[in-house]
Amino acid sequence: MQQLKRSQQGHEKLLLTQLFKTQSRSMTKSRRVQDRSKKKRIHHLETAVERWKAHSKLQFLIDLIKGQPEQVTRLSHLERQRRLLSLKPPHTVLHFLRKSPNLFDLYSHPSSSSSSSSTTWCGFTSAAEALVAELDALLASHSEKAAERVARLLMMSSGDEKRLRIDKIAHFRRDFGFPEDFRKDWIRGFPELFRVVVDVDGVEHLELVEWRSDWAVTELERRAIERGEYERPDAPGLISLPFPLRFPPNYRRRVARHAGYIERFQSLPYLSPYADARGLRVGTREYDKRAVAVMHEILSFTLEKRIVVDHLTHFRSEFAMPQKLMRLLLRHFGVFYVSERGKRFSVFLMDAYNKSELIEKCPLVLWKEKVLGLTEYRSRKTKMGVSGWGGNMFSDMEEEDALLVGDEDEEEEDDDNEDGEEEDDDVLEALEDEGTMSELEGASLTDDSELDMGEVFDPR
Repeated sequence: MQQLKRSQQGHEKLLLTQLFKTQSRSMTKSRRVQDRSKKKRIHHLETAVERWKAHSKLQFLIDLIKGQPEQVTRLSHLERQRRLLSLKPPHTVLHFLRKSPNLFDLYSHPSSSSSSSSTTWCGFTSAAEALVAELDALLASHSEKAAERVARLLMMSSGDEKRLRIDKIAHFRRDFGFPEDFRKDWIRGFPELFRVVVDVDGVEHLELVEWRSDWAVTELERRAIERGEYERPDAPGLISLPFPLRFPPNYRRRVARHAGYIERFQSLPYLSPYADARGLRVGTREYDKRAVAVMHEILSFTLEKRIVVDHLTHFRSEFAMPQKLMRLLLRHFGVFYVSERGKRFSVFLMDAYNKSELIEKCPLVLWKEKVLGLTEYRSRKTKMGVSGWGGNMFSDMEEEDALLVGDEDEEEEDDDNEDGEEEDDDVLEALEDEGTMSELEGASLTDDSELDMGEVFDPR
């Protein structure tokens, strides 16, 4: 009897111990995607995020001043845009402008209401005026390529109509290199490719006019054809090409752990993004691999081979992609890299980058680098993380995140530490919660890679 009692007590003690461990883990393990292990972050691509966000702030101010009469505006008007620029106190727009004296010209003019006071104005320097003119020319020369990419987006869409909402396509304006008048005039300039239609609810859509068979070939197929390794298909169908994979040094253990899954997935044929996907069953490997192919194709269309994740989530139904899109992006970490900087996450095409630099830079990307070259922004690695323009002054990165972005040596050391593997699995579990993606879709404009003029009030 005593032995049975001791056995019961031991069993109860074991249950209590297991319960305590479970409760302790639930309290210590974060369920936020942002708290994914720092060992899964790629420093070089985090640096690229900061660089493009710095340019986005500059571009926002350039567009704002460009849209004003005589291309000058009051400093007070610019200061009212501080929220949209995500400038953290005590920094002001004036501080920002003074860090870019080669772009922005500040001067005072006597106030009309009082002879004893003056108003500060901001305009372009001669160098900035030349860059603005150059951008207009580049966008004009890029117009045909942009129209092709819009048509190919429509060709990838599900349904017989081959149409997409114009307000959704507009999210890609900066990513694809569309001009400022994209919604007003530009989309009506290619009637041989697409046309504007209005549905019964009054919502404008862009509809494909002509299917181009020579465009129904993925970028991966095009590269393989150029190398002589692949024959151009007569029509979009099954593709047997593997996705290019690129892993950073600190992912060696993780790659080894998932080697079997990666090999099986890479060898699986998949349906072309331009083929009819209505026969695919949601949740199957074939469905998921086609979704990866769609995301790969869209990212290939972008100037920087990078896009804000929730711009992709807007098209989940139109492109037959899974609801838990972030989970798929994180799972295929050799194809994509997700940066969790800020409230809106960015996804990179891994094979398009060599460290923090794009391997192939189009003229519009080179133009952005010219703009940054005329400022005091200098992205560099430090023991404290990414530094530029006087630390975090012009960064969207929180101080805590800055401490988590290590240098290359630290990344190598992380490979020998197994901590973080469970954390990464926890993140995938957390993504099951539909609230995760709804938070992303409701994020503010300031955390986007693109700041658009539509949010700015009329100063007059």
